[in-house]
Amino acid sequence: MFGCVPLSKAMGTNTMNMYSFMLMTFWHFQRSRIGLWKRYQVSISLKEDPKTRKKYDPPDRYLGANVGKYKLSGATKEHWYMSSDDYVKAAVTNIEHKLFKIGQRFTIRSGHMVMSQSYHPELDVSPVLGAEKANYYQNLIGILRWAVELGRIDIFAQVSMLSQYLAQPREGHLDQVFHIFGYLKVHGRSKVVFDDTFILWKDKFTQCDWQDFYPNAKEPIPGNMPEPRGKEVQLNAFVDADHAGDQVTRRSRMGVLIFVNKAPVIWFSKRQNTVETSMFGSEFVAMKIATELLIGLRYKLRMMDLPLDGPANVFGDNQSVVTNASRSELVLKKKHVSICYHRVREACAADIIWIAH
Repeated sequence: MFGCVPLSKAMGTNTMNMYSFMLMTFWHFQRSRIGLWKRYQVSISLKEDPKTRKKYDPPDRYLGANVGKYKLSGATKEHWYMSSDDYVKAAVTNIEHKLFKIGQRFTIRSGHMVMSQSYHPELDVSPVLGAEKANYYQNLIGILRWAVELGRIDIFAQVSMLSQYLAQPREGHLDQVFHIFGYLKVHGRSKVVFDDTFILWKDKFTQCDWQDFYPNAKEPIPGNMPEPRGKEVQLNAFVDADHAGDQVTRRSRMGVLIFVNKAPVIWFSKRQNTVETSMFGSEFVAMKIATELLIGLRYKLRMMDLPLDGPANVFGDNQSVVTNASRSELVLKKKHVSICYHRVREACAADIIWIAH
């Protein structure tokens, strides 16, 4: 019923592979809005079995995920949702059986956090796992990463941190993986709802004249893109970074969450490749990564003939970054972040994004 568009490797290995499903949901929505239902009936409608003449049931699975319709509180209609409930339940059950054989079990309590409080995997000095346990650790990380792909955003940052130690995991790292599965047992139910509601918040953004600074700034538009059809969609992105979060290297970890209308389609978490001496620097690096993700997504949406409502709406929590990226008259005083600084500002000048606090 739904097509599949592979993610570009440029978006990172931690980017959500299920995002084809989400984009196709919007594509389906647009086609039904502009009177092309009959033209696309073969691909998006439920059909009869040619032999039994029985109608197929609505889809309930997609790449291991539960899918279906869900009505949000206060909504006037149902929306498609994706859930990892069955996948997580089966994984937790298998691991519990494994632990039972060796006389262990999950430690579950109220207020269970994803990882132990104040735990930093980079500071773990417990014994290195042997070959067999290390292989088991890698398998568990693979299970958790696919749970993230199926919508468990709440464990994304922790799984990303523990994924750094696949080559030489330690006993403490394995304990934290079990801790995450214990968390999933307590919090096993989760849905990602593909809400197509449009958000009106243009009053939060201000236009700026960039002609004197970036006179030739233009967004890369595919020359062979199809004619846009249907209602416009908007892109909403939220960007953040912790400053010097890694206790050993003092590199920052960034997070990006991108929505099409109100539906999350991309989540990204990664340790930065450089050490930034200020929160301003780490936040600008994160803003540059978000800008590149949005440019790629806008290109792909245009190739799927979806019209965009204008620049992507980007939100950050660092007022200095927002101000420097939004006002043309300000001059950068920190030269070591100049590449990120100008990349983001040029995207604003090209009307690819605009930024608000």
